[in-house]
Amino acid sequence: MKLYTNIRLSFMMFLEFFVWSSWYVTMGTFLGANLQASDSDISLAFSTQSLGAIVAPFVVGLIADRYFHAQRILGVIHLIGAGLMFFMYNSTDFSGFFPVLLGYMILFMPTLALVNSISFNQMKDPAKEFSVIRVWGTIGWITAGLLISFFAWDSQAGMEEGLLRNTWLMASVLSLVLGVYSFTLPKTPPQAKSADKTSFAEIIGLDALALLKDRNFAIFFISSILICIPLAFYYQNVSPFLTEIGVENSTGKIALGQVSEVLFMLALPIFFSRFGLKKTLIVAMLAWAVRYLFFAFGDANDGVWMLLVGIFLHGVCYDFFFVSGQIYTDSHAGAKFKSSAQGLITLATYGVGMLIGFWAAGLISNYYSDSEGNHIWGSIWLIPSGISVLVLLFFTLLFKEEKTALPK
Repeated sequence: MKLYTNIRLSFMMFLEFFVWSSWYVTMGTFLGANLQASDSDISLAFSTQSLGAIVAPFVVGLIADRYFHAQRILGVIHLIGAGLMFFMYNSTDFSGFFPVLLGYMILFMPTLALVNSISFNQMKDPAKEFSVIRVWGTIGWITAGLLISFFAWDSQAGMEEGLLRNTWLMASVLSLVLGVYSFTLPKTPPQAKSADKTSFAEIIGLDALALLKDRNFAIFFISSILICIPLAFYYQNVSPFLTEIGVENSTGKIALGQVSEVLFMLALPIFFSRFGLKKTLIVAMLAWAVRYLFFAFGDANDGVWMLLVGIFLHGVCYDFFFVSGQIYTDSHAGAKFKSSAQGLITLATYGVGMLIGFWAAGLISNYYSDSEGNHIWGSIWLIPSGISVLVLLFFTLLFKEEKTALPK
């Protein structure tokens, strides 16, 4: 791949994840502080990601793969998204905010597959070239978080002045930039002919359900759904948690989780090759349990190191489980179900698993809070820690070790 094309695709990835990070990390804090949303409302807002993930296969499978160039769809979505973001920037109550957010996420989630499709279409050796492009998405995510803390929008003073609202304006501007920029990206024509017959089951990956006949894969599949329940607690609660207990520059500190993603992504091939799939997944699930224990007993003073370690463990939690899981799924599916299996896992985890997780996180956060909205965070974080331990035991006892090779 030419250097110029590499730079163009890297900038696309940077903008894609910058836009997402601009509002997603701090949304829970924003909704509570600016729109006086309840924990149930915040849970409902985060669940739009899962609903978007469920709809995404239809957009990509039915439209992008058959009728229109991927870069043009990406551009149109982000231009519309810029307008929706600006509307949310001006929102004054949750009832007006939520329908717009739902519409935005139904549009946005398919773009995660579209940027990958645009990238893969330009590559001769995706196994070697894609990681160099994709890492710029993580850099974009980190940059947005650092800027929010640099401008002190997430500080106590900033929230009292309503400055956290500016995250939506920043996302709107960058979405507009990405929308225009997308039309300059390399052409990515539809790969399937519109006349081709593809079943509904194939489009959303349900034909890959045949893989569940294998006991080991079924155990992994169930574990993947269950581990997304504690994952949802992190995405939904970490920003309100740090802000409420008085941690300054909390969004910048949360970005340490993405820094660790980069580091542990580099360590994964070594660990995976040496210890195998089962031990890698066990370490990931153990890291989930430990991080929430650190959150439960840490504080903004002498115990702040526990919070930072918990955030930094995000790389182990995410890379060691989800990336390893994608490798396992790819090797287990074979040529017939390769694409369908990945679609099924995404639908099950980001769709079903996290939808349950966001709902549970809202109920538990509401249960452990007082009439003024203050939370008993220690009790809240012990719940996902306990769930992680139960999933760990389920997987460890029932999953049998098998050899899984890393893609060359």
